[in-house]
Amino acid sequence: MTRAEWLLTPGERGNSATRLDERRQDGKAWSEGNQAHALVHGAVYFTELLKAVRAMRSGDLLLFTDWRGDRDERLAGQGTEIGTVLRGAAGRHVVVKGLLWRSHLDSLRFSEKENRRLGAEIEEAGGECLLDMRVRPGGSHHQKMVVLRHPGRPELDVAYVGGIDLCHNRNDDATHSGDRQSLPLASAYGPHPPWHDVQLALRGPVVGDVEAVFRERWQDPAPLSRSPATRLRALIHREDTDADSLPPQPPDPVPCGTHTVQLLRTYPNRLFRGYPFAPDGERSIARGYLKAVRRARALIYVEDQYLWSPRVVACFARALARHPGLLMIGVVPTFPDQDGRLTLPMNLVGRITALDELRHAGGDRVAVYGLENHAGTPVYVHAKVCVIDDVWASVGSDNINLRSWTHDSELSCAVVDETLDQRQPRDPGGLGDGARVFARELRLGLMREHLDAQGASGQGATAVPDALCDPASAFGAFEEAAAALDAWHEAGRVGSRPAGRLRRYTPPDLSGAQRAWATPLHHVLVDPDGRPLRLRRGHTF
Repeated sequence: MTRAEWLLTPGERGNSATRLDERRQDGKAWSEGNQAHALVHGAVYFTELLKAVRAMRSGDLLLFTDWRGDRDERLAGQGTEIGTVLRGAAGRHVVVKGLLWRSHLDSLRFSEKENRRLGAEIEEAGGECLLDMRVRPGGSHHQKMVVLRHPGRPELDVAYVGGIDLCHNRNDDATHSGDRQSLPLASAYGPHPPWHDVQLALRGPVVGDVEAVFRERWQDPAPLSRSPATRLRALIHREDTDADSLPPQPPDPVPCGTHTVQLLRTYPNRLFRGYPFAPDGERSIARGYLKAVRRARALIYVEDQYLWSPRVVACFARALARHPGLLMIGVVPTFPDQDGRLTLPMNLVGRITALDELRHAGGDRVAVYGLENHAGTPVYVHAKVCVIDDVWASVGSDNINLRSWTHDSELSCAVVDETLDQRQPRDPGGLGDGARVFARELRLGLMREHLDAQGASGQGATAVPDALCDPASAFGAFEEAAAALDAWHEAGRVGSRPAGRLRRYTPPDLSGAQRAWATPLHHVLVDPDGRPLRLRRGHTF
């Protein structure tokens, strides 16, 4: 196996303006010799992030981007509020620079006020946090990264990339009892919605790549917003609207592991004045998926907040149709995040359409599940993870939907481990690529938790042997666990609760009237999350 069989070459990224693929003398569009560690659950990520930030000293560099930040969100108890932690770092003369999506108005159930408050707290302590609205109309900055650099102590350098925002709801653990600092979701999730999510901790040369992504956005000369109303609000609130210069980027950390990591991104074709680092946008997340999915032969394992849009799931459907031995498992939220009269039918029609397409191609080789905690409350799946044939793994901010593949800013990491996994089957895809330790362990770790298997915390844990390495066995284990839990619920929850957290996914019912207006609107005009179905003329993934 060569990395170029799974990863994008510089020409395949489709964006010659970025510095990302020109940083290395070898000309490769990825970095080698890294250590990627999956931090499953916000509580795990927040605990590690808190320790790392508290260890930073004067002259160190802390860079972050986020979709939403709540200044009072606790990383690990009283006194560890994210605003307090970042303010403390700036007070120690750590160079703190942040880019928060300005967001749409709070009246539309977004995060403008919260992001402004966090930014103001950082600015008051001597850091700098800009509210960035350099997006397509209706779009968002959805990247979630933190970069910690330590001049003179490069062994401490680390970057965090994934799906976990620095905000309410995210601080949950393997018990999935929910974050005590909660934002409301659909009523089915209760007052403290259980939350499942994943972030990567990256060490090695890739840290320099993540920093380069931040610097490209920070140095964008376009105004933070073109809206006169937004500019007036910024003036009223005395917001910082001009980015100060950054210190020079230090050399990349030295190699420290066996993981090849490629950063994949989405940037839209921004109207009027494009991004200088992506003047025609970038769709390398979509292209990375398309390339990797074409090599799938044994198992595609997906955990995703959305998993909808016919244009996006078409690549999975083609793979299932071409390869009769290919299996696909999806783990998704049982209910959309909101109960709105407009959003709920659109979301459900979108998912139903996508799943129909997948099942038409793969039949009973496609299985989709929701999660619940041991109290029976649905778990909101916010993770954005894909593992293909235990070789290629992706973790990022991007969902499997058209918005993430074309319209918002996104950042994802594709990881291919040099180390072969020696457990059977050693080559589940049959292409001679060989299962890799990182991808396999990521999949097994997630599956074991959902099955209450050995290594997962919580009541009813049972031992599951390495049979989960085999795609067919893993597929069957999920099927069996979900069937048992469904039957227990259908029988009135009598007797001991079966092990596991899996429920077979069945979309909630829609009325005939809801289907009547939502279906044609979805098929003709928009994706479920409101983005145009059609790209600009001539544009492809």
